Amino acid sequence: MPVALIALAIGAFGIGTTEFVMMGVLPETADAFGVSIPTAGNLISAYALGVVVGAPTLTVLAARLPRKTMLLAMMAVFTVANLGFAAVPNAELGVALRFLAGLPHGAFFGAGAVVAASLVGKGDRAKAVSMMFVGLTLANVIGVPLGTLLAQQVGWRATFIAVAAIGLLAMLSVYRLIPDQGKPAPGSLREEFAAFRRPQVLLALAIVMFGFGGTFACLSYISPMLTDVTGYSPGSVTLLLALVGVGMTVGNLLGGWLADRALMPSLCIGILSLAALLALFTVTGQHRASAAVTIFCIGIAGFMIGPMMQTRIMDKAGGSASLVSAAVQSAFNIANSIGAYLGGVVIAGGLGLMSPNVVGALLALLGLGLAGLSVLLDVRTSRAQPAAAH
Repeated sequence: MPVALIALAIGAFGIGTTEFVMMGVLPETADAFGVSIPTAGNLISAYALGVVVGAPTLTVLAARLPRKTMLLAMMAVFTVANLGFAAVPNAELGVALRFLAGLPHGAFFGAGAVVAASLVGKGDRAKAVSMMFVGLTLANVIGVPLGTLLAQQVGWRATFIAVAAIGLLAMLSVYRLIPDQGKPAPGSLREEFAAFRRPQVLLALAIVMFGFGGTFACLSYISPMLTDVTGYSPGSVTLLLALVGVGMTVGNLLGGWLADRALMPSLCIGILSLAALLALFTVTGQHRASAAVTIFCIGIAGFMIGPMMQTRIMDKAGGSASLVSAAVQSAFNIANSIGAYLGGVVIAGGLGLMSPNVVGALLALLGLGLAGLSVLLDVRTSRAQPAAAH
């Protein structure tokens, strides 16, 4: 794999850390701002909203820039926003800075996926994309636990100063390691928007929303599940979340390897496995050892979908992949919201802390149905092409 992928992975590591560490430092920020935990939760929601808004918007605004320049610009916004957040005096301004920090998230991954794929041959594209996303999954193994520990020992502001330092390192790495990409072809922006009229592109985004939605229905409530149902201590949960992060990393690499060999069959197997594991967790979650094994496997199955869908959507967008590739990140965060919301609904309805796993399994099955529909469209298209030739 090209050494340039390291630069993309560092950027992904910083982005993943700032996105997920907020959950670990929420009590400290709530105390510092003098607000309740639910109010401080707006700092998480604001980031997700920034991702959804920023992915298409910044990709469009930066469409004329060379992709290397765009990557540098996105990391510059990321770095400034996190440094600013580390200095905010109140929650209201904090929400605004978290929104700003989320804006470059999707645009960076969208451009980064296209750059990663361009650095290797066609048979290694998914593997290259997965190498970039290794940074995102490693953030859950290393960045989030260390960031949480730093907040507990030094203060939450130190955590986001460290995140800003990662952003600076990513900028330097992109500048030194990523080769010049040249300017996008004239008229490409119009083609980027036209890609959203393709049924397969829309199906791919829907698969992300519901497939990943199933994962987040579980992960959004994993801490109370493990403490109140499984019986783990709060201190043990940190290690178990790191175990989930290891599973995500394994799944991401496995997904990239499988996608280069048999993308759609692997995708369908992955989503089906995720649905089965989420349903199984309602039973295995009652016991410590089986719960740990199951959540590790959920991390694998859930995140092997990522590089597959990023590659699938680039394939179906043709030569106009930047905007739809960025839109995958918007879909990912919509999935986060869908899963967390529906999981909260069933808990509030009195169905128990493990009930979000059932919701997650049903969402994954919906994603599987959409993947099956996408396969049928592929088959129909392949049959129509020879007929058209005659």
